Amino acid sequence: MPDTFPLLTTRRLQLRQIGPDDVPALLPVFADADAMRWFGTDPVHSEEQMAQIVALWQGWRQLPNPGTRWGIALRQGGPLLGTCGLFAWNRGWRRATLGYELGREAWGQGYMQEALQAVLGWGFREMALHRIDACIHPDNAASLKLARKLGFVEEGRLRHAGFWLGQYHDLLQFSLLQPEFIPERGAA
Repeated sequence: MPDTFPLLTTRRLQLRQIGPDDVPALLPVFADADAMRWFGTDPVHSEEQMAQIVALWQGWRQLPNPGTRWGIALRQGGPLLGTCGLFAWNRGWRRATLGYELGREAWGQGYMQEALQAVLGWGFREMALHRIDACIHPDNAASLKLARKLGFVEEGRLRHAGFWLGQYHDLLQFSLLQPEFIPERGAA
């Protein structure tokens, strides 16, 4: 994995490194209990908690199975709208997992589709991935629609695969293989 953080630019977005200055913009995204019911973790309640998550993401690139988490911002600048990234990279298997979330004010504008298209392309090209996984809550209709639109294929249900908000959750397993990736798919 390159030492310098990979900046990605799309028609409307800039995907950049997340830092401590982004904590105030990300806190409302991760404190939104309604939206976080799909994320796989309890909502964040303070800037200190959010700063810990940002520090965790910054450390991903140093792990033996590294990951990269991008902040999603409008190309002309401004606060982060959300984040997305690839993590749990198994180099030998040429496989990683996709994760993402977007603040409520940015929903329904195609931003995540545009961001993920860039991230998927980068993962297949720069990480030499063959497979990218995504686990999605069965009731998260927007995320299910997005994954299918990007070409992900549903493989099955993982029973009680996650635990957050005090209960176990089933997740649907999806994958996208490199030969199935269409770079133009989902372009905004």
